[in-house]
Amino acid sequence: MPKPLFLHCRDGYPLAGQLWLPAGQPLGSVIVSSATGVQSRYYAKYAGFLRERGYAVLTYDYRGIGGSRPASLRGVTIRWRDWGDLDFDAAVRWMRQRDPERPLVAIGHSIGGFLPGFAVAATEVDRFLSVGAQYAYWRDYAASQRLQMFAKWHLCMPAMTALFGYFPGRRLGWLEDLPAGVAREWAFRRARLEQSYPAHERAEVLQRFAAVNAPMLAVSVSDDEYGTPAAIARGLAYYRNAQIQQVQLSPAALGMEQVGHFDLFREHHRDGFWKASLGWVQHGRNPWSDEAQPAACEAC
Repeated sequence: MPKPLFLHCRDGYPLAGQLWLPAGQPLGSVIVSSATGVQSRYYAKYAGFLRERGYAVLTYDYRGIGGSRPASLRGVTIRWRDWGDLDFDAAVRWMRQRDPERPLVAIGHSIGGFLPGFAVAATEVDRFLSVGAQYAYWRDYAASQRLQMFAKWHLCMPAMTALFGYFPGRRLGWLEDLPAGVAREWAFRRARLEQSYPAHERAEVLQRFAAVNAPMLAVSVSDDEYGTPAAIARGLAYYRNAQIQQVQLSPAALGMEQVGHFDLFREHHRDGFWKASLGWVQHGRNPWSDEAQPAACEAC
């Protein structure tokens, strides 16, 4: 079982986390960052798998989600950006302080693979693995589902948020409840990330992403309606100084009929994606380099 803990962000906000410790001396440290509206417990099986392979693993809930949710989300001022600037930043600092010598790997799903660029401490990470990482600009959604997804996340979500003071995702069966600031930031995201923030903040946002120069492996799946080639490329463009490798896998290559945006962290991928991901975690080696080519994006 993992050890429960609280991380304290630099603004004082407490985040609920879980530390998964191996039986012996850790080979290194791993931080697993969640998708939007997904509790950290969703990644528990994968964290346990990495622990079995000798890694100390931190999973945590962003502010406003799961164990890090306040008594009420109404009137709470939490932005999507805060999950990187404050929450991921706290996770990196805590894990780096705990083990300053051995490698630190950050694994992020969806927004969890994009938001490290908001954090000053992201430069302390030795390498990154992102899975379907993007920031949900609506024009990048899969063409076959774009209209439906636009109506759901960019019309219904902000309307419900205005009505309730937060997004009641749980009662709708659409992920977890979201703080109003997170929901609005997603709903009204612009094509250029920095344009979603006040003019005086934009240069700093770009500088923080540019400061990351560690190796980064960006994995996507060909039937991911969110993480399309255009979406992945749009997000990676901000990491202009990182050493990026990009791979798109097909469901067939993973032994599945369909995978989509959320499936890779389910346990039936233990002997497939999970096992292969160890090549990157342990050695910084792209385990799919001979199986798949980087996905192209002519529009980016």
